[in-house]
Amino acid sequence: MAGIGFELKKMFEKKGLLSMVKAYGYAGIVTTGPMLLGIGLLLGIRILGGIIQAPDEDMRVVNGLITVTLLYSLLITDLISMPLTRFTADRIYENRLTRVMPSFYGGSSLMIVIGAVIYGIFLCFTGEDLYGIIICIVLYGELVLVWNQINFLTAVKDYRGILLAFFFAVVIALAGCYIGLVILKLHVIHCMLTTVAAAYGIMAVWYNRTLTRFFPLGKGSTMYFLRALDQYKELMALGLAIALGLFGHILIMWYSPAGHEISGVLREAPIYDISALLAFFSILITTISFVTSVEVNFYPKYKNYFALYNHEGSLRDIEQAEREMRETLVQELTYTFTKQFFTTVIFIVGGTLLLPILPLGMTEDMLGIYRIMCVGYAFYAAGNCVMLIQLYFADNKGALYSGACFAMVANVGTYITSLMDVKYYGVGFLAGGVAFTFVSLALLYRFMRKMMRNTLCSQPILQVERSGLFTKLSESFEAKYREKHPEEYVVSEEVGEAE
Repeated sequence: MAGIGFELKKMFEKKGLLSMVKAYGYAGIVTTGPMLLGIGLLLGIRILGGIIQAPDEDMRVVNGLITVTLLYSLLITDLISMPLTRFTADRIYENRLTRVMPSFYGGSSLMIVIGAVIYGIFLCFTGEDLYGIIICIVLYGELVLVWNQINFLTAVKDYRGILLAFFFAVVIALAGCYIGLVILKLHVIHCMLTTVAAAYGIMAVWYNRTLTRFFPLGKGSTMYFLRALDQYKELMALGLAIALGLFGHILIMWYSPAGHEISGVLREAPIYDISALLAFFSILITTISFVTSVEVNFYPKYKNYFALYNHEGSLRDIEQAEREMRETLVQELTYTFTKQFFTTVIFIVGGTLLLPILPLGMTEDMLGIYRIMCVGYAFYAAGNCVMLIQLYFADNKGALYSGACFAMVANVGTYITSLMDVKYYGVGFLAGGVAFTFVSLALLYRFMRKMMRNTLCSQPILQVERSGLFTKLSESFEAKYREKHPEEYVVSEEVGEAE
C-alpha cells in the first residue's frame, strides 16, 4: 500500500481534472481490479445468457461454479497472504530484492497445489464433467496467482500496464463468450467457463510480466518465506478471520432454508447472493479512498514520526510529530468514512429506483436485503480501514482481535437470522460489520493513547526470532538449494544483498 502511495502522491500533485481521474482510476484498478473483473463477468454472463436464452439450469451451474471458485481462491490465498506480504515487505526494506520473486513463486505454488487437491475433490461431487472440473481447477490456479500478484503489484509503478491488462481481459472474455455462444454454438457451460479462465489467464500472464520487469528473478529457495508463518502467526490467523467474516455469511445462506441445490454439493441462495453482490459495489469507493487519501497523506506523517526515533529526534520533536500524525489520521479516516456514508445513501436510494427495472429479477424481498447489506458493507469497509491502520503500527494482536470479532459476530448472526423471516436476512452480516468497526476503533484508540510506550516498551529486551515447524522446513529447503547453487552464496559487493 505504501508503495502505491508514493506514485499516487505525484499524480495528485498534478493539476487538472484529468490527472485526478487518472489517479483514482489507477488506484481503483490496482486495488479492486480482479474482484471487479469477477463481479463484472458474473453480471455480464448473466445478461448474455438472457440475451441468447441459455437454459436456466446451465446458467445456474456456471454462476455457481464461478462464484465458488472465486470464494475458495480468496479463502486459500488469505491463509498466507498477510505473512507472505509482510515477509516480502521486510526483504524490500532490507534491499534484498533477490528474495522477492522466489517468495512469490513459492507462496503461489504452495497455495495452488494444496488448494487444487482439496478443490478437485469438492468438484467431483458437483456432478460436473471432466472438462468442467479441469477448467475450474485451472481458473482456481489463475485466481490464486492474480490475488497474490496484486499484493506484490502495490510496489510496482507500471499503472498503465496494469490498467491495460484489466480492460483487455474484460474485452477478451465477453467477446470470446459472445462468439462461442452466438456464432459457434458451443456448449454453454464449457464456453463460459473457458472464456472466464482465459480472461484471468491473460491478467495473470500480464501481471507476471510486469513483476519480472520490476524485480530481479532472484535467488534462494522458493520456500524460504515459510519462516514468516512462524514469525507472524497472528497475521495468518487474521487473514483467515477476515476471509471467514467476509465470505462465511454467503456459505451459511447457501446451506440455509433459503438455499437451493444446483448440482450435487453445489448450492446457491439467489435471493441473498444477488443482493450481496450488488451491495458489495458500494464499498469500492472506500477501498480506493483509503489508498488515495489515508495512504498518500497519512504515510508521510507516520514515516516522519518513526524516523525521529531512528535519527535521534528530541522528545519535543517526537511529541509534535505524534500529534501531527494523530491529527492527520483522524482527519483522513473521518474523510473516508464520510465519503462511504454518502456513497451508501446513494446506492440505497439509487438501487431502490434502478434495480427493479434491470434484468436481474430483483424482488421487494431482495431489495430489502440489498439495503441492509449496503449498510453492512459500509461498516465492514470502515472497520477494515481501521484494522489496516492497526497493522501499520504493528499491533498484530489488536488487528486479530478485531478480525476475529467480525468473523464470529457476522457468521453467528447470519446463522441465527437465516432461520428467521426473510426480512432479517443480512442483519447478521450488518451486526458483524458494526462490531468490526467499533472494536477496531476502540483497540486503535487504546493503542494510540500510549503510542510512545507501545513503540519503545512493547518490544522484548532480547530479540528472539520465532521458530517452529515452518522455520525448520524453510531451513531445510534453503540448505538443499545452497548445495545445488553454492555460487549464489558468495558475499555480494552490493549493499543489502549479502547472504
